[in-house]
Amino acid sequence: MRKKKTVYVCQKCGYRTPKWAGRCPECGEWGSLVEEVEKKEVKHRSSWVTSSATSPVPVTEIESSTENRERTGITEFDRVLGGGVVKGSVSLISGEPGIGKSTFLLQIASLFAEKGKVLYVTAEESPQQVALRANRLGALKENLLIYSENNLEEIAQQVERINPILAVYDSIQTLYLPYIESAAGSVSQVRECAAFITNLSKRRGITSFIVGHVTKEGTIAGPKVLEHIVDAVFQFEGDRGYNFRIFRSIKNRFGSTGELAVFEMTETGLKEVPNPSQFFLEERPKEKAGSVVFAGIEGSRPLLLEVQALVTRAVFTTPQRRAKGINANRLSIIVATVEKELGIPLRNFDVFVNVVGGVKVDEPAVDLPVAAAIVSSYFDRPIKPEFALFGEIGLTGEVRRVRLEELREKEARKNGFEVVKGIKHISEIPEKLLV
Repeated sequence: MRKKKTVYVCQKCGYRTPKWAGRCPECGEWGSLVEEVEKKEVKHRSSWVTSSATSPVPVTEIESSTENRERTGITEFDRVLGGGVVKGSVSLISGEPGIGKSTFLLQIASLFAEKGKVLYVTAEESPQQVALRANRLGALKENLLIYSENNLEEIAQQVERINPILAVYDSIQTLYLPYIESAAGSVSQVRECAAFITNLSKRRGITSFIVGHVTKEGTIAGPKVLEHIVDAVFQFEGDRGYNFRIFRSIKNRFGSTGELAVFEMTETGLKEVPNPSQFFLEERPKEKAGSVVFAGIEGSRPLLLEVQALVTRAVFTTPQRRAKGINANRLSIIVATVEKELGIPLRNFDVFVNVVGGVKVDEPAVDLPVAAAIVSSYFDRPIKPEFALFGEIGLTGEVRRVRLEELREKEARKNGFEVVKGIKHISEIPEKLLV
């Protein structure tokens, strides 16, 4: 019998090499090279492949129409989507294990089942397990069909037969195509399965949601091309120690990216939080040093968050700089700027900064609140409780303007806060902001 030719494929970036190595030469990941059977040519893949005899046409002759969107019934989810799901679109939803991906999609499937047939493909759990969850969520619907299968060609036959208005695939890492000689979850399988589902959804006009696993670093497991194939990528964030979940848009061909929605985890599933600012600030301590209200923007949505800082004398020779919710490198720059411009000897102190609630903030407007919280904690004097702050800090200590300032101010006033104006340099923080 002729021996099959094998190749080692990096499960992180897809790099291929005939010899095994402990570290991928392309992306530098350790232990990511996995042996797979190399198949030079696939003459017949599946019956779903159809030929197209179209030819290029001028864009002026193509009939354009408005997007055919369908409301899910969850207002916050529809807003992140851009107004509802688009018929025939394929969306990838990722997140940490146990964060609520399957629960949320089962809720969505139940709402769509009121309008037509929905196929929920469970490749990880048994139908009985899904039924138990559906009973707890109140999602028992006649049109909600559960199918436990890993073979994507078998699943495609059921999709062709049922012709659902919505299909959920849970998860992409456990599905496989039999003509690809590699294990489920490999780079080849994930890439081809995603392309298979996308082709099927576009051809039949079926809205599809795909569940994706994440790596220990928090990135989506599988090749980067997975995110390029699908129409939209969404991610659940949040600490499982809290009762809320943050649903964030990473990519969206039918709406803006960076949009955010907040949901609260309850016994009956995820419930939307209409006013996240009030939700995040309801347990904020009053008149405590080191606590500041930050008027931020997530996508196009204003959001008030609490930023806390703790400055304490260093025990060891090298002071600690720890950050949760903001970039640690950015914290080091802010600390160095505060130390030089205000003359505070932070080289002798440990500095800890936390954005309360587990929210991750990437925008530079958080610089001023972080600096103010550090100064407040160092002097043990609270920030005036009615103030909300935002602003970018330069290396010379100047406070710069940021985007959507009017929207931030409106959100602050709606929740009873006043936005501080007129601060041009961080040296003004002790005089203008501290009690």
